[in-house]
Amino acid sequence: MEKLNLTPETILDKQFETDFKGYNAEQVDAFLDEVLEDYQKMEENVQELLDAVSSLQDQVKELKAKNLELEGRKMVFDLSNTTSYSSVDVLKRISRLEEYIYNK
Repeated sequence: MEKLNLTPETILDKQFETDFKGYNAEQVDAFLDEVLEDYQKMEENVQELLDAVSSLQDQVKELKAKNLELEGRKMVFDLSNTTSYSSVDVLKRISRLEEYIYNK
């Protein structure tokens, strides 16, 4: 983003020299040109930020969907591992019982 030349305080505090017909027209024109330039930059900055927000919102939606998918896979994986772990535990227990019985 481009840095703005003017702040609200600068605009508020701006003093023009008076001419015999009023303010110096060249100074007023030059100042208004600066104000116009800043507002154009501001509009561009706002549009850039809106585009970035939109892009980031799209990324958030995609990541949430991916997260839900991965959580679903994790639950299925956890369930399948739970049964295999319990089967392994049962086999180990049977093996220990057999050792105990036959070694007696």
